[in-house]
Amino acid sequence: MRRARAGGYRSRAAFKLQEINTRDRVLVPGACVVDLGAAPGGWSQVAAGIVGAKGRVVALDLLEVAPIPGVTVLQGDFREGGTRERVAAALGGRKADLVLSDLSPNLSGIASSDQARAAELVRAVLQFCRAQLAPRGALLVKVFQGEEFAGLLREMKALFREVRTIKPAASRDESRETYVLGRDLS
Repeated sequence: MRRARAGGYRSRAAFKLQEINTRDRVLVPGACVVDLGAAPGGWSQVAAGIVGAKGRVVALDLLEVAPIPGVTVLQGDFREGGTRERVAAALGGRKADLVLSDLSPNLSGIASSDQARAAELVRAVLQFCRAQLAPRGALLVKVFQGEEFAGLLREMKALFREVRTIKPAASRDESRETYVLGRDLS
C-alpha cells in the first residue's frame, strides 16, 4: 500500500492493471470504460489517465467511492435495473469499449462457498457485458481458481472470440485470483 500511496494511487490493484495494460493494451486513448467493483478507485485512476479527456470512465461500486478526476462515480449494484440505467446514462448513449471487473464477494474463509459466490459475480458481469459492451469490446475480469474456473472460461469463450488468463506479477503469490481477458465480443 505504501508503494501505491507513493505513486498517487488508492490501491495496489492499480499496479496490476498497469502491468496488464502494458502487455495487452486494453486501455487506449479515447476509450469508453466501465469499472465494476471500483472501490477504492485504483483501476479507475489508471483508466482515466490513459483514456484521457476524449475517453470516458464510469466507476461503479456498492460502496461509496471518493471523487476521481475524469471519472463518473456511481454507487449501486450493477445487477439492478435502475443502476444499469444510470450506467447507460453516464455512458451518454455509447456502449463501453472495455469493462473492468476486480469484483470480489465478501469472503467467508470457506473456499468452496467463496469461489461459488465469486463465480456468480463473474456470471453477472458477463450478463452486464451482453447489454453494455460494444461489439468487438473487451472484458478484463478477476476470477478465483477453483472448481468453477473451467466453466467460467467456457462461458467467456462463448461470448468472446479471444480469451486468455493472466496472472500479474503484482498479484500476491498465495492469492487464488487470476484475471481473464476476453476480447472481441461476438
